[in-house]
Amino acid sequence: MQEKGSISIHTENIFPIIKKFLYSDHEIFLRELVSNAVDATQKLKSLAALGEFNGEIGETRIKISLDKNAKTITISDRGIGMTAEEIKKYINQIAFSGAKEFVEKYKDKDQSQQLIGQFGLGFYSAFMVAEKVRIVTKSWQEGAQAAQWTCDGSTEFEIAPAEKADRGTDVILHIAPDSEEFLQPFRLREILTKYCKFLPVEVALEDDVINNTQPLWTKAPADLKDEDYLNFYRELYPMAEDPLFWIHLNVDYPFNLTGILFFPKVKNELVNRNKIQLYQKQVFITDEVKDIVPEFLTLLHGVIDSPDIPLNVSRSFLQADSNVKKINNYITRKVADKLQELFKADREAYQQKWEGIDIFVKYGMISDDKFAEKAPAFALLKNTQGKYFTFDEYKEHVQANQTDKNGNLVLLYTNNPEKQDVYIQAAEKRGYDVLLLNGVIDSHFTGFLERKFEKAQLKRVDAETIDKLIEKSDLADVILSEDEKKEVIELFKKVSGKETVEVSALSTDELPVSIVVPEFFRRMKEMAMIGGGMDYMSNLPDQMNIVINGNHPLINRLVKAQTAEEKEKIARHTYDLALLAQNMLNGKDLTAFLNRSLEWLN
Repeated sequence: MQEKGSISIHTENIFPIIKKFLYSDHEIFLRELVSNAVDATQKLKSLAALGEFNGEIGETRIKISLDKNAKTITISDRGIGMTAEEIKKYINQIAFSGAKEFVEKYKDKDQSQQLIGQFGLGFYSAFMVAEKVRIVTKSWQEGAQAAQWTCDGSTEFEIAPAEKADRGTDVILHIAPDSEEFLQPFRLREILTKYCKFLPVEVALEDDVINNTQPLWTKAPADLKDEDYLNFYRELYPMAEDPLFWIHLNVDYPFNLTGILFFPKVKNELVNRNKIQLYQKQVFITDEVKDIVPEFLTLLHGVIDSPDIPLNVSRSFLQADSNVKKINNYITRKVADKLQELFKADREAYQQKWEGIDIFVKYGMISDDKFAEKAPAFALLKNTQGKYFTFDEYKEHVQANQTDKNGNLVLLYTNNPEKQDVYIQAAEKRGYDVLLLNGVIDSHFTGFLERKFEKAQLKRVDAETIDKLIEKSDLADVILSEDEKKEVIELFKKVSGKETVEVSALSTDELPVSIVVPEFFRRMKEMAMIGGGMDYMSNLPDQMNIVINGNHPLINRLVKAQTAEEKEKIARHTYDLALLAQNMLNGKDLTAFLNRSLEWLN
């Protein structure tokens, strides 16, 4: 008997639904309909496992077929099917989730199969692309009569008896003119590959199976070899280099979570974010996982799958929930434990990987307090000699020689060993050690190190002259008289065009003139340039201090020179040498320096 009626929208169950705007992306319709087909199949398997279905399960492949002439897409399954009464219940009452009711009914019985649906809304995503939808379905129950449901996208529907030989459901979409892009096989394949690549039931497009029903993260780590992980990584990221290592996540309390996180090779630069894929019961949800994964680990690659991650009604975005924070903390702990395990197991191999992972570790220490607590056990510092130290090892290495007269530990570093070589060599002549901090986030990391090392300061090797970087005692007197110092200062202001000129009492093996950039100003400017929130500073000119070594023979020669011309010539040349040491001499000034040097040599 044919029946007509109106769809009942249960607004008390969910906010008002506008079928065309429920989902932000129209391609989601295929994910939702295939997910429903998976649910119907998993329900049948659960009933069989519970002894309530005694028939032959047979083939359970979900099939997507296309008819360009009829302009239809059909999604077919051999799952649990529906009776006419169940159509009224599950289809006509929007937001009544059959999956949710099924789970509630069998919650006290063992369920080995997982169900995807939560809200009972996925089916209606079909109307984003279809002007008419037909359902032809037959229930698994013995003697059930097949039924057909038809709706043109309004609240009007028709249910009528139908002919169908086997159990299951066919959903036939009559594609609307503005959605005919979905009648292209390549477009359907693209969507299925994106969202359904790892569904637990076989999915075929025109008899070509597109999914892997048992992806690597669903298997026990003990059953897997390194090559399995590498092959899976290549499947996920075909163009990427092999990862350095990986972490297999597998927890079932207090939440369910599986997944694999890969540490990619990084060439001293930030890698692209959004490389971790979030799945829920093997259905792809999103690659924006910043709430689930700690901020510093969004640079990793891989997969996370959890049925306990709360999603909004369109299954596209996360909702605020305590489980999200728990999962976030768990992942942080697992990564820290894995890094410590690798460090302890084979330190040499770990050191070889360090340049590929230091950005993750440093970023983690800066941004995540819980990770920062664990990291000093496996975080490394590298010096200009290529040697690696843990934090405790480095403190012991430099404490005796690099503690100043006030009891402060001074850690020297370079962010450009080529440019700052003359300063590095001066430090090493004094027996000082120089750290190599030339990574993309090391401007921020220096502040963390100062907090981590008690009563410590970090200074770049060119932030001061060597005697002032680590002041051991009161400096010796300058051999110049007060009048001579004033004369020298005025002369160097003239040749440099700078106002910040001072005369210091330095050892005779120091440069006659040095150009230094104060540590605080330089560090603030560097952070501003990489987005530290002080944009105004990035536009300020470099603050350079010109330090004259009042005890150097060349400065003494300048003072004793007979003519103003000769004095200016010596000042100009020594100032240019200081610029050259900082890689600041170029253009016409460099040419003049070269010509002047050749003239003197002749």
